[in-house]
Amino acid sequence: MSDGPRNLREMLAEAKDSSELMVDLAYAAVYFGDPDMAEEVTDLEERLTDLVHEMRAVCILAARHPREAEAMASVLQVVGAIERIGNDAVDVTRIVTHRLGIPRELVADLAQAEEVSHRLMVREHSDMAQRPLADLELPVATGMRVMAIRRGREWLIEDIHGETVLQPGDILFLEGPAEGIAKVRELADAPAWDPPVPPEDGTLSDLDRAIDTLIEMKNLSETAVGLAYSALVLRDVGLASEVRHLGDRLDEMRDRLEVWVLRAGAENIDPSPLRGLLHLGEAAEDIGDAAQQMVWLIEQHEEVHPILGIALGESDEVVLRVPVARASEADGATLRELTLEVEPGYHVLAVRRGGRYFHRPRGGMRLQAEDEVLASGPDEGRELFAQRLGWRFILDEETGAAELEPLVGVRADG
Repeated sequence: MSDGPRNLREMLAEAKDSSELMVDLAYAAVYFGDPDMAEEVTDLEERLTDLVHEMRAVCILAARHPREAEAMASVLQVVGAIERIGNDAVDVTRIVTHRLGIPRELVADLAQAEEVSHRLMVREHSDMAQRPLADLELPVATGMRVMAIRRGREWLIEDIHGETVLQPGDILFLEGPAEGIAKVRELADAPAWDPPVPPEDGTLSDLDRAIDTLIEMKNLSETAVGLAYSALVLRDVGLASEVRHLGDRLDEMRDRLEVWVLRAGAENIDPSPLRGLLHLGEAAEDIGDAAQQMVWLIEQHEEVHPILGIALGESDEVVLRVPVARASEADGATLRELTLEVEPGYHVLAVRRGGRYFHRPRGGMRLQAEDEVLASGPDEGRELFAQRLGWRFILDEETGAAELEPLVGVRADG
């Protein structure tokens, strides 16, 4: 965190990015069983706590009149939710720091989540060595983004930027779609890698059901947060309702998780790792509750301070809502065929069709003209994302306003 004075917009963007990074690192710490990474999450929590305190002080000083106080209350609501997400990330790391333990089947299933963690070393003669991250454009080329770098005994987390030059021997911790692992390992000149596979005995046990439920809760909670930020940026009541629906589903799933875990404990297995499942379930549910806390502002038609939309739109990952143009590459293609998560590295949060949102659409969903695709991804991939849906992305550098212009050969109308 900078020692000099900063404005609220910058602090909000940093707090959002920090909380999301903490969640990513927390799950990676569990996946790799890495206590050092868990400690980095704790360090980030201390910085986030300082940020939250500073933002609350700024909000109080800025509210000189009742009207300003009402607008600033919306900022405080979001700040509280961001802090809550960071606290949940620390709770996830306690699986590692407190040695609660988790079944090895869960570690294997984490490799099948919508976004997976991966760790690799940069080889001396690879395409990555001695090159800045900006040149590699990993989020666009592979869909994987670098969360952290371990260089000897030093950790690089918040200092990672486009000018960061990768050194031979660097250990990269990445997150993104499983489809991007092969490409990023090829760039690093790393050997072929096979993810851990859970044992298959042909039967579905209560432990299997508990783990499947927990992986789904992880995916749903992360989707809820992404949709919540989108609802705030776009002032979209429909998205806010979807977040509320996801939060309700998470509540129901946690109830089911507890049943499966208790039943699994009655089987002839070691009950100690089951504590970790319950701990992770509680954290995932609370992340969903934090997302609901944010969209309450939209659902209740409360005044939302404009700085929220600006700050959340300027974070490391941006949210785009782009319609599918007729005769474009996306018109008639499935999400699996488009592989937007690999190129340009965007994760589809929802598809709006005829006034209805389909959140977390599966790869088999076939897009059609006039669908609206809501996705989050790296800022540098905006132009390519729009292009693949049939548009030229035009950004006014002075006002920050964005426009979409149909590409040659496609039509915007239905």
